[in-house]
Amino acid sequence: MSPRYPAPAFDVFNVYFERIYDPTMHAVFTFDGGIDAGALRKATMRTVASDPYTRSRYAEVDGRPVWEEIAEEEWARAFVVLPAGEDTGMPPPPLDVRAGPQVRVGLYPRAGGDIVAVTCHHGFCDVSGTMALARDIFATYRGIVADPGYRPPPREPYDRSTDRILALSSDEEQKRALAEEEPFIDRWRFPAGRMGRGTPRIASRTLAPDRLERMKAFGREHGATVNDVLIGAFFLALLDIRNDPADRGAPRSILTSADLRRRYPGCHGEGLPVNLSVAYDVTLTVEEGAGLEDIIGRVTAITAHKKAGNPGLAAILFYEGIMAGGMPAVRAFFDEMAGRYTSSGNKNPVFSNLGIFDPGDYLPIPGEDGRVLDLLDIQYLPCVCWPYGFLMAASTFCGRLTVTTAYEEGPYSTATVERFLGCVDGYLP
Repeated sequence: MSPRYPAPAFDVFNVYFERIYDPTMHAVFTFDGGIDAGALRKATMRTVASDPYTRSRYAEVDGRPVWEEIAEEEWARAFVVLPAGEDTGMPPPPLDVRAGPQVRVGLYPRAGGDIVAVTCHHGFCDVSGTMALARDIFATYRGIVADPGYRPPPREPYDRSTDRILALSSDEEQKRALAEEEPFIDRWRFPAGRMGRGTPRIASRTLAPDRLERMKAFGREHGATVNDVLIGAFFLALLDIRNDPADRGAPRSILTSADLRRRYPGCHGEGLPVNLSVAYDVTLTVEEGAGLEDIIGRVTAITAHKKAGNPGLAAILFYEGIMAGGMPAVRAFFDEMAGRYTSSGNKNPVFSNLGIFDPGDYLPIPGEDGRVLDLLDIQYLPCVCWPYGFLMAASTFCGRLTVTTAYEEGPYSTATVERFLGCVDGYLP
């Protein structure tokens, strides 16, 4: 029998979110030269071999969710070389969390510089976990180029749960967190032409470095972070693209995310491919004609309140409470959620700020010709959404901020998505 390890609540819920979007995510690295394909393949295989969870599949055995190790011959799915050409095929295809392994490295050879896509499933890890796995793979690649026999240190099974975060709070604090948490209310959605599925697409806008400096200056003037400024612009752009008078003067909500690693330093997630991100809502009432300066104070007040106390604690307790009822309770939760979206037609849009991608975390990278390569760009392609879901992510590389959405064309109009990103751009300082 293959070794099995318990799958914690955050993993299970992020697997089951496949009911409403594709939980596959991609970290895309663009280099200024060619990668040694053989060394990258070995680096991928040896990184997979070093981690008992990465070399596993998600399964439910006797009613228990587990990570179950797969046979070594199945690890080959972790590395692919894609044909050269202008069309890099973005977004790459989904990753099957139930087949494993839990990473796929795609190499796109190009004359101007190779592209490497590191693909993970949100059921296995969040954005920080994906970037940690990418760092491991590139570090192993570097080691193999220097010594073909190099192998990364093996990991023993590690704690993937949120137990250490729960242990930081008392029973009283946990009860208070649950009592104070307000339920999410879906009040609107991104405009769609029809329901159903379509063709996965990516749309993005990259802003010049001076724009980020202006955002920082605007934030300092209003006591806001760059994240607050982005939330405000996202919110106002949704109002514009919907162009629905009923939205004005009425409460409307978005979901945004928080990485618990930043909230609870030392909570064990640093450097590991795990799920430690939670969502919370931002609800505003905006009148006709309001601009970013009119709403930024309210956005900042909400995010500051969420950061105080024990952020994410209620979400952890909520998920654990459902998991206590076993997998039937989890499936019933998602049945109810999907039914609610279908009956109401609403699903609050989601914004996620992924932060700064530092090239120093991945360099140096020796190229196939022995020259040390530079990183021209790092982009993160978020989960692909179809109605009713919609997600926009932001990330920063070398002072350039990029906003990106992954969506299915057909249900969503590409022209509408591009107009929306133009609205976001227009509201940012």
